Amino acid sequence: MFKRLILLSLALVLGGALLTQSASASKKHTVKWEKADAPVSLPILMYHSVENKPGNGLCVPPEQLEQQLKYLHEQGYYTVTPAEAYKILAQNKVPKKHKKLVMVTFDDGYENNYTAAYPLLKKYHIHATIGLITSKVDTQGMLTLKQVKEMKKSKWVSFVSHTQNHQELNRLDEAGQREEMQASRTWLKQNLHQKPDLLVYPVGRYNEVSPKVAKESGYKLALTTKPGLANAEQGLYELHRQRVVPDMTQEAFAKLLQP
Repeated sequence: MFKRLILLSLALVLGGALLTQSASASKKHTVKWEKADAPVSLPILMYHSVENKPGNGLCVPPEQLEQQLKYLHEQGYYTVTPAEAYKILAQNKVPKKHKKLVMVTFDDGYENNYTAAYPLLKKYHIHATIGLITSKVDTQGMLTLKQVKEMKKSKWVSFVSHTQNHQELNRLDEAGQREEMQASRTWLKQNLHQKPDLLVYPVGRYNEVSPKVAKESGYKLALTTKPGLANAEQGLYELHRQRVVPDMTQEAFAKLLQP
């Protein structure tokens, strides 16, 4: 009898936690939006790999990521999806009850985005957007399609295009760029049954034809690696991001979010 009571209590606790996460994830469907009084600037944070790898500026240790996600949660930041980023930057709309906005992005689609980052996203109720190199899915060290589908189903993670092969677009002609963008978009449609609206330029490299090709390929937004807050004046296909680096202090991290 005692063992049954313990098992029942454990089931209730776990069930409550799952319901809490589900309820938090569904809040986005009930958010009311309004026109902002002034042009909105959106901090878009840029991460890559989540691992301890001293000397590699693209690798943020898991414990640092946790501190930063905890900070966003405790400070009351609303983490936006790609569709919400479009509302903010193209339509100048903001959520009525959320004044602090941020977008959290991870480039490339490393497997540790699932093993290290995903549990933290759920723990702190943070929505993230991962730019997939679609040809690298199911390869060594990268996300598997099964992991991608699990994260997408959770509603805590969105997936967008980081092109098919991660080639520097400024080194490709217009036809080559179009192939990279469209092949990736087709993969996302076929495998995730979604309408991909956001493109992340590989290594932040692009040229004067890239925004045109991105728009013609069906994307509504494109992200660069230029530092600063994103705003409509930059153009919807040349949006800036704030790079998060290893060993960043909490004060330095907080400054990335400020105008």
